Amino acid sequence: MAVPQHRNPGDALLPPPPDIVRSAYAELIVTNLAEARHFWVDLLGFVVTDEDSESLYLRGYDELTHHNLVLRAGPVGALGVLAFRVRSAADLARAEAFYGALGCRTERRPAGATRGVGETVRAEDPLGFTVEFFASSAHPERLQQRYDLRRGAEVARLDHFNICVPDVPAAYEYYSSLGFGLSETIEDEQTVYAAWMYRKQTVHDVAFTGGAGPRLHHLGFFAHEPHNVLRMCDILGSLSLESCIERGPGRHGVSNAFYVYLRDPDGHRLEIYTSDYYTGDPDHPVLRWSVLDPRRRDFWGHAVIPSWYSEASPVLDLDGKPRPVSEIEQTAEATVGADGFTVPPSE
Repeated sequence: MAVPQHRNPGDALLPPPPDIVRSAYAELIVTNLAEARHFWVDLLGFVVTDEDSESLYLRGYDELTHHNLVLRAGPVGALGVLAFRVRSAADLARAEAFYGALGCRTERRPAGATRGVGETVRAEDPLGFTVEFFASSAHPERLQQRYDLRRGAEVARLDHFNICVPDVPAAYEYYSSLGFGLSETIEDEQTVYAAWMYRKQTVHDVAFTGGAGPRLHHLGFFAHEPHNVLRMCDILGSLSLESCIERGPGRHGVSNAFYVYLRDPDGHRLEIYTSDYYTGDPDHPVLRWSVLDPRRRDFWGHAVIPSWYSEASPVLDLDGKPRPVSEIEQTAEATVGADGFTVPPSE
């Protein structure tokens, strides 16, 4: 059977994309590795798979690949890489050809250049993010039933990336060309303000928040039970670290997730959540939320605080330099007042 051709938003023919399995790990640049370790390992409970003087390789208790998160010491807090697992080694060549056809810079990296994974391909994607693709990984000790080791939020695995982009429809077109499905949107008759897209059979592997970008809005980590979310809040409160809790706990309208948003010592945002749903049916219907519906961001109608819309992590290019940020090119989803209430654009 012939492989179908794909088109980019400019309608130019593209070679077939790499067969992406799921979002797999991210690399965050942190300015103090000891402080980052205390937050992510001692408080949140992530497992240390490997480490050296400059980096920590962390994973959740369900993860069977080498890591879900790399913390690397650097001068400025930033996002280094968003990484996706692909189906086979042949998909690395597909990634090079696909991004080459888009005019994007690519870099082939040997096995071990990213510790614990095989050969990789990195690219500066059309949205300005550095993405990495890998097919093989080391398999550390299985910890799914090591309940005696669990701490903090008992995070199971990385689930998704949420990224700030100045043009959400353009981001949707790009990820559609990579073979991602669409689960939910926030929209009105004029435009799409946010979108949730997937490769694995959950609500999302990547989501787009309309705003100045490229920036990382947050990394989403899955926990099995709502009490894991609540326990994390209690731990932070008991240690007088409640300032690390930015938003929640609450229930999203979009994705149905029970969530809390935290900020690490460098201001990187993470979500710990549970309770989303299956999206694997071939005719899975898209759930489209009106931007006028206050339940879209919080199902209980709680206001979203201004920092959640305005603050995000900068992004590094292939050379490790900060990417310039472009202002939003479309109408914003919400204008946020000092009281934290969201006002839909039509109002």
